[in-house]
Parts: sequence; C-alpha cells; structure tokens
Amino acid sequence: MRRRFAIISLSIAWLLATGSQWDLVQAIAWGRMFVGYARTMSLAKSVKETFDPEKPCALCYAVHKAKQQQENQTIPTEVRLREKMLLIFQPVAVLLTATPVANRWLIHDQEPLSAGRPSPPVPPPRARAQA
Repeated sequence: MRRRFAIISLSIAWLLATGSQWDLVQAIAWGRMFVGYARTMSLAKSVKETFDPEKPCALCYAVHKAKQQQENQTIPTEVRLREKMLLIFQPVAVLLTATPVANRWLIHDQEPLSAGRPSPPVPPPRARAQA
C-alpha cells in the first residue's frame, strides 16, 4: 500500500510538473463541447464543430491562456543546462588519509593456537544393537 501511494504521488507530481493538467482540462472542455453540440446536431457535425479552432469555448480559451502563461514563466533550456553544468563542476573538498602502519607477524604468531594442546578425548564407539 505504501509503495502504491508513493508511485501515485510521484506520477501526479510528474504530470503537474510537465503541465499535463492543462491537457486534462482541455479534454474535459472538448467533451463538454461535444455533448452540447451532439444534442442538436449529427455526430459528424458535432465532432467537426468541437475541434474547430475558430470557435473555442470559454474553458478552451482559459486553457490556452494558462499554457501561454506557463511557457512564459519557464526558464529557457540553455540557461537550465548552464546552471546544471556549474553544479556538476563545483570544487570538492580534498580528503587526505594516512595509511595505517601494518605490524609484521612473527613466525610463532603464524602457528595455530591449538598447536601445543592435546587433542580432545574421543568417546568409545557405541556398541551396535543386535537385532
């Protein structure tokens, strides 16, 4: 459920960032225009009247105006790319570390710890039960 919510939230944010909300409103406006024309005209004529650029409805005009306003507010692509390049080549702090000095192992350190110990006692074999 949490992953589904995250995916839906990310999708909505992406759609709003790209301006797709205006495409959705435009589709709703066309649907309303088509229904209004279909009440009085044939289907072919109502489709033709709906998509006629000479006769926009109030909602179509509002969407067009909002899209133009959004395009005027966006930063040109060259400016955005130049700003991103500046962020990529920011100076990085130099981090110097000293390598630790490795101690040399002596020969007696390389022998296993159990070298001087006796082996553990082995229990006698179990007698097999005669069946």
